[in-house]
Amino acid sequence: MTNLLLSLVAVSAFAFGSLAIPKSHSPLLVQTEHELDYADTKVPVILGVMSRCPDALLCESVFDHVLKKVIDRVDLSLSFIGAINATEPTFGVTCKHGPLECAGNVQELCALKYADATQFWEFLQCQNYQGRDKIGLAETALQCANTAKIDWEASGVGACTGLDGSGTASEGVQLLQESVRASQELGIKNSCTVLINGKQVCIHDGTWKQCENGHTPHDFIKQINEEYNRLNGINTDDRVIV
Repeated sequence: MTNLLLSLVAVSAFAFGSLAIPKSHSPLLVQTEHELDYADTKVPVILGVMSRCPDALLCESVFDHVLKKVIDRVDLSLSFIGAINATEPTFGVTCKHGPLECAGNVQELCALKYADATQFWEFLQCQNYQGRDKIGLAETALQCANTAKIDWEASGVGACTGLDGSGTASEGVQLLQESVRASQELGIKNSCTVLINGKQVCIHDGTWKQCENGHTPHDFIKQINEEYNRLNGINTDDRVIV
């Protein structure tokens, strides 16, 4: 009898698709049968930023709306802009808006590495909400970790950043140096620069520039969804919008 019941549950689940439909699909889309077993490849999205830069804060506020729609479809990362400087005693990097910006960069990189995507983004938005002059301060980092429900010690964020929140711990400093070098290799010079799957699609530097496909949240969502479908071999002609 037990085996029979299990068989009936399995057949029912298969009939309704609850075992096969990937969680990342939007509930507004009806999947055709051949889509149910594709590989869920996320779209790499890079924001080239500086944590205390007004352009970065504006860009990140736009992406707050974007991620509410597509966070399960993207692999988001930050790439920080600065100059490697071996004579800089704390960070080995010169940040345009001063040492506190370097600390803010470290705090955000550590949260990106060790917190989950939702917690990281809430942490970043909390930092931004405090205002540019508070980003990089230890008390801001600790407060925002609490707001984002990040376990400062157990998660690894605290050790990476510095348990005191200072942003000066060795792992975080190394992450910052690696991030600055990566920005240079990617040719990122302006904060904020948006890259979707390795392609620069938009810049905000005082104003929006070089945004061939638009710069509104809707425009970025559309570009990400199109790239997601392409990476996963989804033929949009077979999808029904409801």
